[in-house]
Amino acid sequence: MSAGSLDRRARLATPALSRKTTAIVVVGGSGFVGSNLADSFLREGEEVIVLDNLSRAGVERNLEWLVDNHGGAVHPVLADVRDLAAIEPVFRDAKAVFHFAAQTAVTTSLQQPIDDFETNARGTLNVLEAARKAGRKAPVIFASSNKVYGALAQMQMNEVGERHFPVDEAARTHGVSEMQPLDFCTPYGCSKGVADQYVLDYARSFKLPTAVLRMSCIYGPRQFGTEDQGWVAHFLIRALAGESISIYGDGKQVRDILHVGDAVAAYRALLKSIDRFKGRAFNLGGGPENAVSIAQVLSEIELLTGRRLATVKRDWRAGDQLFFVADTRALADAVGWKPRTAWRAGLRDLHAWLLKDWNEVNKVHHQAKRITA
Repeated sequence: MSAGSLDRRARLATPALSRKTTAIVVVGGSGFVGSNLADSFLREGEEVIVLDNLSRAGVERNLEWLVDNHGGAVHPVLADVRDLAAIEPVFRDAKAVFHFAAQTAVTTSLQQPIDDFETNARGTLNVLEAARKAGRKAPVIFASSNKVYGALAQMQMNEVGERHFPVDEAARTHGVSEMQPLDFCTPYGCSKGVADQYVLDYARSFKLPTAVLRMSCIYGPRQFGTEDQGWVAHFLIRALAGESISIYGDGKQVRDILHVGDAVAAYRALLKSIDRFKGRAFNLGGGPENAVSIAQVLSEIELLTGRRLATVKRDWRAGDQLFFVADTRALADAVGWKPRTAWRAGLRDLHAWLLKDWNEVNKVHHQAKRITA
């Protein structure tokens, strides 16, 4: 890490917790979804504490973006959720907490399961305890994952053209609902599942107003996607860099992709209704209207970039679902939310941001490649 980068981190890490006001705390607020959510509140004049350890490539640039655009209303705190003593002071003035900090890659969890547990499971418990001990009853909304439903291996599938589809008509029409039994698979699925259940239980055991959003594939501006996490942005970044793209499995896996603007709207809508829906878990994704296969996304990227993509076929990865489309009707019924950005329009938006900030994006891309090499 360069001296300039260290100086930048030291500057951003200076906490400003002495103000006489409450603030929204975004844990993992320098990450992709967290920074977009923080920006939405800051644009409305809210004070936001951004808690992050800046461990992921590129996230310090998201924090710089927030500070550059919102100045003193952003209160950065450089700390790690695994360190309870370090994060406890952050929650004393919290009026709402959004928890995005996580180890996000299935592959990394298989290589380092203890580290994965400490970040995702213990880190979430630390956030809950810090919020509980603060005594403010601040709502805590947690970013969970569709991986808590496992690989869905029991779901019978058909293959039609470039896509896998479930045989069951309800799943095919509406997607996978919250009634799907939990089936933790891979250490990542286990750690996120444990965190998911702890968040829900804190509403029961300690009357803390908590809720969970089990996310599908979120994409959009401020996402420095990698092969292990953020695949839509990763594909576009590789395409713009003229690099080959690895396809794990047959490329016919189906996902419902959701633009980050719609994800932010869902988190905010749930916060507004937290008193009615505390202790609930909801699926959050693009739904059937934004269900696409990997092959379809690659074809669309070829149209956007005007170039033929080079792809490399790889073996299937552990826990990979042939099909996951979130049934979001429960969330829609609860808070009146629905996706508003169609996936092709969303891809164009992401593509435009990548081109506008390509120098920075490309630097992060090469930094991430060096880390994983």
